[in-house]
Amino acid sequence: MTADELKTLTTNALDQLATALDGGHSQALAAMLTAMSRFHQYSFHNICLIASQRPTATRVAGFQAWKSLGRFVRRGEKGIAILAPIVRRRADVADEDEERGIVGFRAAYVFDVAQTDGEPLPEMNQATGDPGAAVVQLRDAIQAAGIRLEYVADLGGALGTSSGGTIQVVEGLAPATEFVVLAHEHAHELLHHADDRPQSRDTRELEAEAVAFVVGQTLGLNVLDSARDYIHLYHGDRDALVGSLERIQRTATTILKASGA
Repeated sequence: MTADELKTLTTNALDQLATALDGGHSQALAAMLTAMSRFHQYSFHNICLIASQRPTATRVAGFQAWKSLGRFVRRGEKGIAILAPIVRRRADVADEDEERGIVGFRAAYVFDVAQTDGEPLPEMNQATGDPGAAVVQLRDAIQAAGIRLEYVADLGGALGTSSGGTIQVVEGLAPATEFVVLAHEHAHELLHHADDRPQSRDTRELEAEAVAFVVGQTLGLNVLDSARDYIHLYHGDRDALVGSLERIQRTATTILKASGA
């Protein structure tokens, strides 16, 4: 499969998602957000490619990577095509530190764990409702970014607020709830206090909730209903949908790195 064919496959996947949302099928978006949580280390376009070719994938790696883990791709299994950068020396750059760069993309193939046999994998870090040290790491990351973090007795029914430089959270929340609230409000801080923020308050709120969904899912928290109303983000504008999904993916990745995931 060529790089151009993969780009077309990505476009088709997004068109199918848009069509499903038009028809009121929110499970298509939930599946996309779940894919983001599973493969947050991949680019947005590669997440789309993985989700469209093998929706049930849970953990993917290349042929040699599986081999190094003592597992082997079964004969006859079809690889999941993704885009890999082509890095070469650039003749037009004089600076030795910048003489190598991405000059294009090629097709590469990964396989889901279900397509392999061999040694059992090490247990993946599953929070099972408890984010553990990730709560402390996220608090520290928020404060290190110059954002004031305050715990208060009451917020008038809300669990958290973001006001551009300050996050407030209701004190005494369970660790899983606190983590998701922190992720939600931190997403607002990262996405919604600059001039390029979405004009719609609903869109801003739903973007933050989707980020919290992806981050919580990655840590194994029970946040499956967090994106239930996210379908309302889509208003018939495919470009707006794609733009929001890319913002969600980038922001979730930033928060996950800050949380030590």
